[in-house]
Amino acid sequence: MTRRNYFKHAMKAVAVLLASTALLASCKEDIDESNLYTFTGETIEDFLTNRSDEYSSFNYILTRIGYDKILSAYGMYTCFAPNNQAVEAYIDSLYDDVSNADLPHNGMTARGLEGLTDSLCKDIALFHLLYTEVMGVNMSNGMTLSTMLGRDINTSIDSISGLTVINRYSAITGMDNELENGVLHEIDHVLQRSNRFVSGEMAENPELFSLFSQALIMTGLADSLTAQKRTDFEEVTSTYNFYVPEECALGYTIFAETDEAFAANGIRNMDDLIAFANKEYADCAKPGSGWYDYYRNKGVEVSTGTDYTNPANTLNMFVRYHILKCKVSYDKLVRTFNEVSKVTLYEYYETMLPNTLFKISRISGKRLINRWVTNSTLTDRVGEEASASIQTVMREGVEVQTNNIQALNGYLHPIKDMLVYDVSVPRGVLNERMRFDDTAIVGEMMSNNFRMISDTEVRALNGGKSGSDGALGGDYIRCPNGFFENLVIYNGNNTRLYYLAGQSNGWSNYQGDEFNCMGAYDFAFRLPPVPDGTYELRMGYTANGNRGMLQFYLGRTPTLSDMKALDIPLDMRHVPSNQTTQNNGVTTYSPDVVTGWLPYLSTEDMGIESDANMHNLGWMRGPLYYTVGKGGSTVARANAQDLRRIITRQQFEQGDYWLRFKTVLPDNTNCQFHLDYIELCPENVYNNPQYVEDMY
Repeated sequence: MTRRNYFKHAMKAVAVLLASTALLASCKEDIDESNLYTFTGETIEDFLTNRSDEYSSFNYILTRIGYDKILSAYGMYTCFAPNNQAVEAYIDSLYDDVSNADLPHNGMTARGLEGLTDSLCKDIALFHLLYTEVMGVNMSNGMTLSTMLGRDINTSIDSISGLTVINRYSAITGMDNELENGVLHEIDHVLQRSNRFVSGEMAENPELFSLFSQALIMTGLADSLTAQKRTDFEEVTSTYNFYVPEECALGYTIFAETDEAFAANGIRNMDDLIAFANKEYADCAKPGSGWYDYYRNKGVEVSTGTDYTNPANTLNMFVRYHILKCKVSYDKLVRTFNEVSKVTLYEYYETMLPNTLFKISRISGKRLINRWVTNSTLTDRVGEEASASIQTVMREGVEVQTNNIQALNGYLHPIKDMLVYDVSVPRGVLNERMRFDDTAIVGEMMSNNFRMISDTEVRALNGGKSGSDGALGGDYIRCPNGFFENLVIYNGNNTRLYYLAGQSNGWSNYQGDEFNCMGAYDFAFRLPPVPDGTYELRMGYTANGNRGMLQFYLGRTPTLSDMKALDIPLDMRHVPSNQTTQNNGVTTYSPDVVTGWLPYLSTEDMGIESDANMHNLGWMRGPLYYTVGKGGSTVARANAQDLRRIITRQQFEQGDYWLRFKTVLPDNTNCQFHLDYIELCPENVYNNPQYVEDMY
């Protein structure tokens, strides 16, 4: 074992605590130097100091805000260090920028390092530092990293040089300098960060988006996509030492046709685009034949007029279907974690066209929007994927280009074809079992980089502490009441809602993560909107003795008086068990008396008959889609604790529905409510007359 590796193992327990304490202290004017320790070996700060001919300028910036001491401390940081020439070129560009009359020269008082303000030094320094150690091999396939500034950077590979590039501009010229307290990557340009909103950033790329940018302006949406953060949520009175965010980041993601994609479809000017929008959307809400159920049910009259700011105008509708109210980078569009190898990865997103979804699939490395496959969640084979004869690709989907562009409050994703909410979306693409990870339901999880965050990052954000709430303990995020737009807590701090990323644990969760709730909980979240139809609403969870009992309610609004109780209370503590008998060496299992569960591999038909029996009792096994833990050998379908509860079978209209969870054991505040995912499955899948719902 090398000295460095020995040091890492020996000091791991205290390194994060001390480093994070120092980090928190560094945000204040006076740094608590009692937590800062130096080494006999080379730290990140030593590396910079010992090469002052190359890095004195960047080190000057770090020193101005006290981060030379931080980078001399215990920890496992990542530093992207620009050389002196890169820093000089960057600060010259800042000083020469007089485009903002209210802040000429970006606030600099003079040309050169000494002319930088303290706030500029802080922004520059923190945008080049990460809380955790990230090696070059992890960045090779494209990666989104959260900096100490709280803003993302994105990696890619330059197709000509083969070098790893940060934010499409800064190449890593010296990779993986492993040091005592982390890793340093040498870069040839200061990392570029946009200070423009998504619409402004789009306008700065006219070679890609001149038409779509005009459409944003004409619809009035360009001026409305300005949200960055909010703090109007309840204070958490007792944190139990878990991390509690102090502000909520907001933002947008725009999927925009490039001018080249428009031209390929005969659209070369705004008149052409307006005509296209009229053709696609004019009849979408027509009584009797329209496919946009939400507008049709409300009697909204779609307009082909010239008031493009009208939300019911066809151009406005076209643009809105391209926008998400959350920030999602390219590499996070479709999540991968513990799925089995043969499945297609996918995610559903709600757009700003009211109550509409689109689906993004990951196929052969590509990200495709609204790929349509017939009978996509049905099968005609026992225990296997469906034969090709029943699953035909009707539409390949709209490809998202890899060169996402980052703005101050979101992302721009160029797309290669026309994206519309036409009849094939509700009647084809979304006519399948739809599974939503719990964190996909609330966009703030993505905007704040919380979804699938590492334990190390949470611990660093939390000053090196790990929380404990009864039997629940670890590096988790405490979610304040009001933090999420689509989640309402009815009884304040009596509902202690936590996010458990689970990326370093062997839990049996879809994508590894979960929401977990303690206390006398009572809360509701807004369900993803689905096209009109009869659906089964299901909840996926893992049962264990630490869980409690709850009652489900459903309403069209989150108002308590609008909520109606569904079914009998669910006891999440019940883990299915079986009686066994032996006959000539053959083990026979009797179904669990509550759920009907038994090991599906012990049956001759791969569990088909017992699936039907469970379904009649209101239960389903966990899906074959993922394993217990990342890379696990046991699939969720074979794990007795993995269950799906069928909450209701009923008609849903495209629009708002709120699902409420209320404990029926309010005096037992140590019970853990567990939510992993939600499924909305249309009747023609769960009750198909010809095929059966697949096991995935």
